[in-house]
Amino acid sequence: MNKHQQKWNKRYAASELVWSVQPNVLFASEVANLTPGKALDVACGEGRNAIWLADKGWEVTAIDYADAAVAKGVSMADRRGVFVNWVVADIADVEKSQYDLVAVLYFHTGQNERQEWLPTVVNCVAPKGSFIYIGHDPSNICYGVGGPRDPALLPSVEEITNCLKGFKIEDARVVERRTNKETGHDNATTGLAFDTFVSAIREL
Repeated sequence: MNKHQQKWNKRYAASELVWSVQPNVLFASEVANLTPGKALDVACGEGRNAIWLADKGWEVTAIDYADAAVAKGVSMADRRGVFVNWVVADIADVEKSQYDLVAVLYFHTGQNERQEWLPTVVNCVAPKGSFIYIGHDPSNICYGVGGPRDPALLPSVEEITNCLKGFKIEDARVVERRTNKETGHDNATTGLAFDTFVSAIREL
């Protein structure tokens, strides 16, 4: 177990839930009109988005390297009566399968690591499938609350879209959101946050 896994396992083990049980609002609104199929939730954490997808009829695989987080997801899914294929692994070890939806939400790594896992994740999107990325934007360091303070961990809209060759970009912008316990992220901090948001469809 590396230091990042140790850090997140310790954080997830320290409280009942780190995040809300509700899905990310922007993600849910973006997915609402998609036809359910196979979905991959990358760095799923406690699984709130994966469980929501499963409840909406998606066949979901959720991957995270923090086994303490995944254990909470398993418990929540059981209580909700939905099935999710939970995988405790590094994203580099993700099964080379094709998904109708690949979602990456608030997975912040260094640029070198990102250059390794992002192409792998993008290649998991099936033809005509959707890719959704949501994460803290670099501008959040100066103007927003929550999230990492290291700019190397925060890809811009341009960095994400540049990785999407063969995709039609449906939406790509910095979005402003208000954070609180109900919104399900940064639940210890209330204020404005700024996120990178990219939604794209694979054409090839």
